[in-house]
Amino acid sequence: MQTMQPHNRRQCLFTLAGMLGLGASSETLASKPEESAYPLRPITLLVPWPAGGSTDISMRILADQASRRLKQPLIVENRPGAGGTMAMPLLQMAKPDGYTIAQLPQPVFRIAHTQKVLWDPIRDTTPILQISGYTFGIVVPAGSPFRSVADLLRWAREHPGELTVGSNGVGTTPHTAMEALMESQGLRYVHVPYKGTAEQMLAVASEQLMVGVNSTGFAPYVASGRLRLLATFGESRSKRWPDVPTMKELGLGVVALSPYGIVGPRGLPGAVVQTLHDAFKAAMQDPSHRDEIAKYDQELLYLGPQDYGRVMCDTFAAEKRSVDRLALTSGV
Repeated sequence: MQTMQPHNRRQCLFTLAGMLGLGASSETLASKPEESAYPLRPITLLVPWPAGGSTDISMRILADQASRRLKQPLIVENRPGAGGTMAMPLLQMAKPDGYTIAQLPQPVFRIAHTQKVLWDPIRDTTPILQISGYTFGIVVPAGSPFRSVADLLRWAREHPGELTVGSNGVGTTPHTAMEALMESQGLRYVHVPYKGTAEQMLAVASEQLMVGVNSTGFAPYVASGRLRLLATFGESRSKRWPDVPTMKELGLGVVALSPYGIVGPRGLPGAVVQTLHDAFKAAMQDPSHRDEIAKYDQELLYLGPQDYGRVMCDTFAAEKRSVDRLALTSGV
């Protein structure tokens, strides 16, 4: 049994209302004198992925732009591992003063249902804003005999349990997307988890792995000809790779999207949330950030604190349904 209790949507929205102070009086929401001066010192931004990967690079550019607006340094602290959830324990323990915030990736909503964790992605966070989202795809080495997803599935069917497929961690969206695909086809494979995109793509490009499933951090490898992109998991074809089919149009029925944003610890004061929101909203629109995420076929998907909080609640509930359907619970 997990130590946390999963939320239904009504409970989740009630928790959200409490976090954001919805319905509170103006006196309750009034900032304290020390809050109005925020920030007075550097802010730590936890990024739960390895340094040098696509997410790390784009978040550093975002942090640089936000720091100019906040007039304080934003220090990026990488916390890779555990499928992108390593920032959550630190966020849970952090003071709600605005000096520790984190990037919140999709896996936190899923792993809270599959593993024994002491944190809760709704209860222990304060939403600040949603920024963008990832597109996912299946890549193989440039010299691979797989020219299509049909080739890959045919080989897996002829060689049960021998296909090696890498993802950026157990319980991440690429992992669950591949699980859904292989389960629908009645196929077995060997899952090889990595801490991040960069090392996984190197493993595929060097043919240590037969297949990689990941976000479009694979873009530079595909562009340079080191990897071949077989399909993407979006609702529609990628603008960057219009000739590459989606899993949906191939009739395989797997769609995987992964929005992300910035959150603070539980109980972050409204005035601090507003200051961080304004700085990051302006930063995400800066050409340096837009150009960086465009390299990975990402677009801005802005949501403010209240809307982002509602999406977080809906996502948490949807991930519970997905975990139950795929029987991903670890049993702890």
